[in-house]
Amino acid sequence: MASVAHHYQSLLAPIYVWMAGGLDAAMARGQAEMDALGMRPTKSRLAVDLGAGFGMHTVPMADSGYSVLALDNSATLLEILRSQVGTRSIRIVNDDLMSFGRYVAGPVAIIVCMGDTLAHLPDLRSVEELFAGVAQVLEEGGTFLMTFRDYSIPLEESDRFILVRSDADRILTCFLEYEEKAVIVHDILHERDGSGWRQRVSTYRKLRLSADWVVCALESRGFHVRREVGMAGMTRVIATRPG
Repeated sequence: MASVAHHYQSLLAPIYVWMAGGLDAAMARGQAEMDALGMRPTKSRLAVDLGAGFGMHTVPMADSGYSVLALDNSATLLEILRSQVGTRSIRIVNDDLMSFGRYVAGPVAIIVCMGDTLAHLPDLRSVEELFAGVAQVLEEGGTFLMTFRDYSIPLEESDRFILVRSDADRILTCFLEYEEKAVIVHDILHERDGSGWRQRVSTYRKLRLSADWVVCALESRGFHVRREVGMAGMTRVIATRPG
């Protein structure tokens, strides 16, 4: 079974923009999501994007006046982000998201962890350690925003087969298997190769996070927390450090 990093490097990263419906459409969705939440710089103007990818939320935050640290372990996706930076105040770091604290120089106004990145951590203890690190660097009144899929209730039978995206030349499907604390994701990619099709398969493990557990873990760190319905069936959690 592949690690998360290898799974993205070998299969998902090269097609990730396609999965998101194209760069312009993805950036527009990211901008709409940040606009709807009304996130604007307050004190420090510093922001951190954990699992920034190609910058779906990094770029909108920078356009709103933040100086953004964009961190991801996929060099492929960060190169796409690099091509979008221009004169924006964006610092790009290729590293594991648990290492973000070593790149933060002062209090941070907002930290985001979007698109199910949280479920890529190896275990619940790592999630709790991430929450503790976030609590240490957020300014008073600062915001920690995350989205993730609630895997606490398993899908059954044919519902475990999910069509992610398809067009005339490419089809991406995933199949889910449930363990007690994790879900095993089998990504199956078919791409047209001349007159035929080529199949590639890669498998990796994600955490079975529940929204209730995430909310409780954040509240135990002193955050004020609210839970909402996010985009594309995800759960959105907004945690604020009291101040």
